[in-house]
Amino acid sequence: MIYKRKGLRPGEPYPLGATWDGSGTQFALYSENAEAVELCLIDDEGNEQRLPVRHRTSFVWHVYVPEIAPGQRYAYRVHGPWAPERGLRFNPHVRLLDPYAKALASRVQWNANSFAHCIGEPDGDLRMSEEEALGAPLGVVIDPSFDWTGDRSPRVPFHRSIIYEAHVRGLTMLHPEIPEELRGTYLGIAHPAMIGYLRYLGITAIELLPVHAFVHEKFLLDKGLRNYWGYHTIGFFAPDVGYRAGSDVTAEVRQFKEMVKALHAAGIEVILDVVYNHTAEGNHMGPTLSLRGIDNPTYYRLVPGDERYYFDYTGTGNTLNVRHPQALQLIMDSLRYWVLDMHIDGFRFDLAAALARGLHDVDQLSSFFTIVHQDPVLSQVKLIAEPWDVGPGGYQVGNFPVRWAEWNGRYRDTLRDFWRGCGGTASDLGFRLTGSSDLYENNGRKPYTSVNFVTAHDGFTLADLVSYNHKHNEANGEGNCDGADDNRSWNCGAEGPTDDPEILQLRARQMRNIMASLLFSQGTPMILHGDERGRTQEGNNNGYCQDSPLTWQPWSWDEPSRALLEFTRKCIRIRHEHPGLRRSTFFKGRPIRGGKTYDIQWYRPDGELMTDEDWGNHCTQCLGVFLSGEGLDDVDESGDRLVDDDFVLLLNSSPGDMSFALPFADDPRPWQLLVDTHDDGATESRQGGEQTQLTSRSLKLFLRARRGA
Repeated sequence: MIYKRKGLRPGEPYPLGATWDGSGTQFALYSENAEAVELCLIDDEGNEQRLPVRHRTSFVWHVYVPEIAPGQRYAYRVHGPWAPERGLRFNPHVRLLDPYAKALASRVQWNANSFAHCIGEPDGDLRMSEEEALGAPLGVVIDPSFDWTGDRSPRVPFHRSIIYEAHVRGLTMLHPEIPEELRGTYLGIAHPAMIGYLRYLGITAIELLPVHAFVHEKFLLDKGLRNYWGYHTIGFFAPDVGYRAGSDVTAEVRQFKEMVKALHAAGIEVILDVVYNHTAEGNHMGPTLSLRGIDNPTYYRLVPGDERYYFDYTGTGNTLNVRHPQALQLIMDSLRYWVLDMHIDGFRFDLAAALARGLHDVDQLSSFFTIVHQDPVLSQVKLIAEPWDVGPGGYQVGNFPVRWAEWNGRYRDTLRDFWRGCGGTASDLGFRLTGSSDLYENNGRKPYTSVNFVTAHDGFTLADLVSYNHKHNEANGEGNCDGADDNRSWNCGAEGPTDDPEILQLRARQMRNIMASLLFSQGTPMILHGDERGRTQEGNNNGYCQDSPLTWQPWSWDEPSRALLEFTRKCIRIRHEHPGLRRSTFFKGRPIRGGKTYDIQWYRPDGELMTDEDWGNHCTQCLGVFLSGEGLDDVDESGDRLVDDDFVLLLNSSPGDMSFALPFADDPRPWQLLVDTHDDGATESRQGGEQTQLTSRSLKLFLRARRGA
């Protein structure tokens, strides 16, 4: 269809993006420095028609085009100065993606040119290219309607949450019960076989690695690799087209909603890993796909006095300019869209410290946090920060404001060090097992603010953590130079695969030690997908480019993987059943109602209380913690005081077996063994004061029934 210019109407400056009203579509684009804007309509054969966008209100260029319907592909050409030294990089030869596009027609087409500057020259970014650049993805007008009838967010309280970090593609690609055409897609996760497994495991929330539209870098494609993780965003509103089942344009929007609705029906929340700190356009030599060509100084942090270059707090070449109101609005509009239109339950913010930077320093009172705090929509969902970036002072664990949870990197490091047998970790371990009050209590936050994890997508899997001393990233094609060198791992006596039964037994025990510690710690546990069954990446600790069986979840079962799954499921069930293992308040360390029993007490193997000398002793590798069921300091949904059974958690990371005296010899109630990482089927009953044997590098959890139970 050819649209005549005289049929165009001014439209409105809000909402931004492409909005279909049943009769036509309004288009609105923000650019302060542009001199002219053209809307490009592209048909199925690739023919382009350019329509002038003549009306501008408060720097928003807007036009209403009658008869434009869902499925219409579109883009922009933006005219203005080419002055890279001043940060201006307008080039009308480049077709640009609408940053508010709700769906994309494809990924970046590198063979169609995606650069606004002359490439292949040392200072080529200073010279404007006059070649047509059609490589940016096209936006697609969508029909936003969807039948959400019956959908309700599970709204699981944070202290009851168990998060499962997973990848849309990796989780489902090899699942034999999911139809092949649905594997690796949103509908694959929505399949009853997948949801049934998540429910069987007992998790309450699935945290998906980035699903915002992202870019596969050309250098990876040239090596036959892909950007598997997806931390290279180009569209903050569009579900990535690569996780769509079938080829129908915009179908991924509906399929994503179907996935969310199915997970909600199963009582499972959906949390998105989101990347608002940078985009896929890279540094000054990168491609021009969207924001750079629309209004570079508005959307990116440029170096004052030398605006040719970008501040890079992310390690990717650029940083989004959250100091500018419009860049901030872009983020907030995106977040609200995913909550209100896509029914998302929360977000994990990649490199969140970059969003809090003022001029240079990370600022807890930044505009971003202020707006989120007062927003009636966003303040009510789960907000999780990755509390660091790569800039100076970027490690901010414990410093985010109220209502924010954080990935607790200190928990990860401490648990890894303790279980690999490092001395001097006891004092820090005490804080980590009890919700990290040293990090979160003083600013009004709660134990569940600490998102506890030992493994995540970035780094070794749990199986590899106990099987490798060194990374093995040769498959990434970077000479094994990529990925972290400090993994705090221990291979238990052999590097990688082995047939040695003693080493295999020790590795199985170490995986159980870490998993049980994670699930019996105060805070919010996060499990990496596949760790519950011993998934390996063969020592690759940087699988960002490995979209292959190396990173996919295997669904074949042997006896060890089935046993580990059942062990993990058992620990999750125990956590769900006992509020004493998932407190919503910090321990006070004081007697309960004036009695002799404290809400928490720490013990040595001889049954005596831990002393300051014990905590500081480099050789302390075996200790126990008593958790009183009488000291929860909380109420249930009805307002009644919560009471639980008592627990003793015993941990021995030393290379020798230990005898441990159970506490409270004057109490006739027996201690019943719930978990022994040395023997999944062990049973044991001991009176207070009696000894229990702890195998080297093992953990036990005992329960004592509450009075009157």
